[in-house]
Amino acid sequence: MNIEDIVRSGNLDFSGIPLNYYLLGLLSAFDNRFQAMADRTMREISWKQFFAIICIRMCRKPPTLGELSDILGSSHQNVKQILLKLEKKQFIAFQPDEKDRRKQRIVLTDRCLEFCEKNNDTGAAVMDRMFNGITREELSATIQTITRIEKNLRGCEQ
Repeated sequence: MNIEDIVRSGNLDFSGIPLNYYLLGLLSAFDNRFQAMADRTMREISWKQFFAIICIRMCRKPPTLGELSDILGSSHQNVKQILLKLEKKQFIAFQPDEKDRRKQRIVLTDRCLEFCEKNNDTGAAVMDRMFNGITREELSATIQTITRIEKNLRGCEQ
């Protein structure tokens, strides 16, 4: 069931809910639905593990745990758990930093890169279906709005 079906069902009372609260709930519910779908699609690894891999691939050089935690927006402890599972599956390896041997850099293995290549078409098809009918302008506006909300969120922690 998607959010439109839930709203139309009449089982929940959304009257009087401010739009910002509704949007936050919508984003949270979407995140849960997307994660469940991605977990079912990938099978071998979880969406959170795959998202970590995506972020590592985007880094100009292999990140440290701290750097990856900042990128993912998650605690060191949570990211470390994700990485340990990926290491156990031989998708990543930890290597000492060349300049500071106390730091560990996270590198993707050949097994991981093969997995990504094998699943590239499936991922692209899912993205195409998910964003079907959504214009570039709508995506840009959504990105700008969420980026501003995220910037404001950082101000709430102080």
